[in-house]
Amino acid sequence: MKAVHFGAGNIGRGFIGKLLSDANVAVTFADVDKPLVDQLSHDQSYKVKVVGSQCQVDTVTHVTAVNSASQDVIDRIVHTDLVTTAVGPNVLDIIAKTIATGLAQRFEARNEKSLNIIACENMVRGTTHLKNEVYKHLDEQYHARADALVGFVDSAVDRIVPPSEAANDPLEVTVESFSEWIVDKQQFKGDIPVIEGMEMTDNLMAFVERKLFTLNTGHIMTAYLGALKSHKTVRDAIEDNEIREQVKAAMQESGEVLIKRYGFDREVHNAYIEKILGRFANPYLRDEIDRVGRQPIRKLGENDRLIKPLLGTIEYGTENKTLLKGIAAAFMYTNESDPQAVELQTSLKEKGLRPTLAYYTGIDADSKEAKTIETIFLQLS
Repeated sequence: MKAVHFGAGNIGRGFIGKLLSDANVAVTFADVDKPLVDQLSHDQSYKVKVVGSQCQVDTVTHVTAVNSASQDVIDRIVHTDLVTTAVGPNVLDIIAKTIATGLAQRFEARNEKSLNIIACENMVRGTTHLKNEVYKHLDEQYHARADALVGFVDSAVDRIVPPSEAANDPLEVTVESFSEWIVDKQQFKGDIPVIEGMEMTDNLMAFVERKLFTLNTGHIMTAYLGALKSHKTVRDAIEDNEIREQVKAAMQESGEVLIKRYGFDREVHNAYIEKILGRFANPYLRDEIDRVGRQPIRKLGENDRLIKPLLGTIEYGTENKTLLKGIAAAFMYTNESDPQAVELQTSLKEKGLRPTLAYYTGIDADSKEAKTIETIFLQLS
């Protein structure tokens, strides 16, 4: 089995690329980073440091790489069995045209085999979004064949992959031992590939939101509350008892939404929260506050990790005071090297908190939640 994987960065190599290779899938990475592509295609292997209660180093082999802006990647799509991505939500729209071109040439080459495409991104229904973008670039004459032969499979992914600190080997990547890759089995075309570590479900949104409302909500709460107290890493912040209790409380608030919406068992979900807290404290991972906290505008979106669970608490009439504090802390976040953080701070200075909140999150500026966030923001200031 062959796969084309867009994104040869740390997540691409350390998470999805490793799972595919471990399942004896021949992986071709596609990326625009020429030195990275050159080294991957030359070495055809790399090391992954897997850290949990202990540390082990695995070697991923039988991989290669091509430039994602070249004809080479188009040629690979024509003949591949699977396409996966780990490029970040903003880049999905860019690679959509490449995938559309590959599909058109695949159909012209009379390749009638099923092809499945899975976007492994930190976004809700990322593959469905990618499909819509691909179809914009795909000539209408091919739409019916794409509908019949190409499965756009949504997924939920969860693995912490911090920036690599390996100075001597730029390909080496560090990942936590925990990983979760859940896919919507109803969206596949043809035979579903058997890949250890890829779990099937027919209720994907329950797991998408469980991950978003727990791992992502907790991670960003830790970062923004940690930044308020000048902590540098997620581990430093979560070992601060005051922050740990607030992060846990926020995850319990978002968890109440999950329990009401999907019927998750309360004790099982509380155990899941404790597991997430333990992951944040992993002594082998140095996860910088600024890496987790960057792009605050995206993370304050109405379908993202702070506002979406908040809207759930409003829907069900449940507690949300800690989530409100996390949102206030997000507006306190400063990072001169992050354009989104700079834009947010500029808006705050020019327009004030509630108009800025309404513009970026969609929350009514006159709502009680907006007024509470403003009160907390002024207290934090």
